[in-house]
Amino acid sequence: MRIVLISDLHGNEVALRAVLADVDRSGCDEIVCLGDVATLGPAPNAVIQLLRERTTRRILGNHDDFMLNRDLIHSYTEVPIVVESVEWCRARLGDDEIAFLRTFQPNLEIALGGGSTLVLFHGTLRSHMEDLLATTPPEEVDAMLLGRRGTVMAGGHTHLQMTRQHRGILIVNPGSVGLPFREHLEGRPPVLLDHAEYAVIEERNGAIGVQLRRVPVDRAAMAAAIAATDNPIRHYLLGQYGR
Repeated sequence: MRIVLISDLHGNEVALRAVLADVDRSGCDEIVCLGDVATLGPAPNAVIQLLRERTTRRILGNHDDFMLNRDLIHSYTEVPIVVESVEWCRARLGDDEIAFLRTFQPNLEIALGGGSTLVLFHGTLRSHMEDLLATTPPEEVDAMLLGRRGTVMAGGHTHLQMTRQHRGILIVNPGSVGLPFREHLEGRPPVLLDHAEYAVIEERNGAIGVQLRRVPVDRAAMAAAIAATDNPIRHYLLGQYGR
């Protein structure tokens, strides 16, 4: 079994299409999305349509939840440009697209074969707003995972690719399709990397493999897409794409 994990697409159609083209070249049994699909980027509607067509299962991210619960973002951030960009996205989603987001699950478990399991979430099993990092203390990781175990446990949210061994469990972060970060923010504005990111989880004859993929993207096309919108965060994104 070969499962592709994508996360933190953030309305970036150009990057998502680059990832899907890379996936199509190598093949997979299914594509699962770990959340944060529409906000911040220039093409929320196109990204949602691609998810309908290409993904089999989807996890609810905090930004997806912001679309469903308008006041929730204020428990996460009060940065004006982020709040305004989230509102910009909500105004562009139709009732059918909101209904699609309501089908996203908080977490799920997939049987990989040979008794192996893949447990999926967005931030952690405890909260879709928590950061699980390579440096998070083991005791804190235990609490974040609520005592649950899987052969592989995977979440996104941090926009940082990671594979970590924790008490025999492989913890994976596929990184971000739409806004990959150079480093953990710690209150700073992010510096974006020059590629799109995803992960592949594979089970073959009882053996488990994890592959982190980085795919080149057309930064000029991304800049053109964001320049064509009036998204409040456009000037920051254009500054990143134009580096």
